[in-house]
Amino acid sequence: MLGVLAKPARAQAVSDSGPPVAPDSVARILLADVRSLDSTIIVETRYATTNNFTGAVLPGYEANRAFLRREAAEALARVERRLGTEGMGLKVFDGYRPVRATLGMVDWARRTGQMHLIKNGYIASHSRHNLGLAVDLTLVDRSAGGQEVDMGTPFDTFSPAAHYANATGSILQHRQLLRSAMEAEGFKQYEQEWWHYSFEVPGPPVAFDMVVR
Repeated sequence: MLGVLAKPARAQAVSDSGPPVAPDSVARILLADVRSLDSTIIVETRYATTNNFTGAVLPGYEANRAFLRREAAEALARVERRLGTEGMGLKVFDGYRPVRATLGMVDWARRTGQMHLIKNGYIASHSRHNLGLAVDLTLVDRSAGGQEVDMGTPFDTFSPAAHYANATGSILQHRQLLRSAMEAEGFKQYEQEWWHYSFEVPGPPVAFDMVVR
């Protein structure tokens, strides 16, 4: 049986400085499954499994699916098509993240004495993932059956080695290829994590806590 992180006491509450949490009915309108727009995108939702830095399934993840705000999902589909001309494609590790999952990460860091991850910006109590406006992903080589290319570190490596600029040779070339394709469609790269990109949409931000299922 998969381990599951305990649901935080305030999982569905909004903290003092966070954006409002929209009801699930709004989430179902604004969020889109990325594979519904391009089925060639590979999805491996790590937080729906124990294969993540907490060692447990995070609250709010019940299926191997990746959602984003529809505008971001459409842009990601364009990235996939753009990379296809290079014989490459995308594998998504996480997209929209329920608020309860983000709070679960924070609780895990506090409980395990990993507060430095919060201090150093690797874990945040308010994430653009909660808005459906951030995506964690990597490149895959289509000619090699969708095998991940070498990006220098695994996903969710919390160290300077995962900072975008800390790479040379073919690893840097892979990071640059991903970044150029993503930025061409409006995504912005987070320098501390080569896999993390965010997207902007008009209007004030709104978070979601709909379960991924």
